Amino acid sequence: MLKLHGFAVSNYFNMVKLALLEKGLAFEVHTVHPSQDENFLALSPRGKVPCLETEHGFINETNVILEYLEETQGGKPLLPQDPFARARVRALTKEIELYIELPARSCYPEVFFGGQVDQAIKDKARAELLLGVAALKRHASFAPYVAGSELSIADLMFLYSFDLACTVAKKLFDLDLMAELPGARELFGLMAQNPNFKQIEADKNAEMAAFIAAAKAKR
Repeated sequence: MLKLHGFAVSNYFNMVKLALLEKGLAFEVHTVHPSQDENFLALSPRGKVPCLETEHGFINETNVILEYLEETQGGKPLLPQDPFARARVRALTKEIELYIELPARSCYPEVFFGGQVDQAIKDKARAELLLGVAALKRHASFAPYVAGSELSIADLMFLYSFDLACTVAKKLFDLDLMAELPGARELFGLMAQNPNFKQIEADKNAEMAAFIAAAKAKR
């Protein structure tokens, strides 16, 4: 059986978890946090989560895990069959990660953990977030999902990146990214009715307070 290693507060872990649930695959969760412990580095070379344990060994990096599941496990498809449509979904996924998730992540220490981020980093994050949202506004469909009528890996990246980016933008820059991206609010409203999405949110919320406290204690 597949085993997903990670923890419920990790947005990348939740991308893979939602894929597994949506595809109807049997899997187990092994709760583990990022670590530079040699035993964990043998499973995940950079010590990051998630990683996926398969009958052949371990796979790391979220995008690669999602592609592996699509290629080998069957269940509900999260990529279109048409090559051009597949390429568009992959491009949207990468755009969300590079131009929204990563700029927002550079500010997480200040927004979520009580730290301080250099002003130059914050200025860069603000500019990149606005450019990223503008790009997604041009490229995405939100009809009702990011790439069209079917849930795809682009939605997995969006759902677990954009909400955090919105928090960063509001707290640091007084920007409402939801207002900048028509269709985003409707997509989150739609997914709020999805039982798998609701399960992941419940699992995340159950662990959030302890995770934040532990992270602040390490600073």
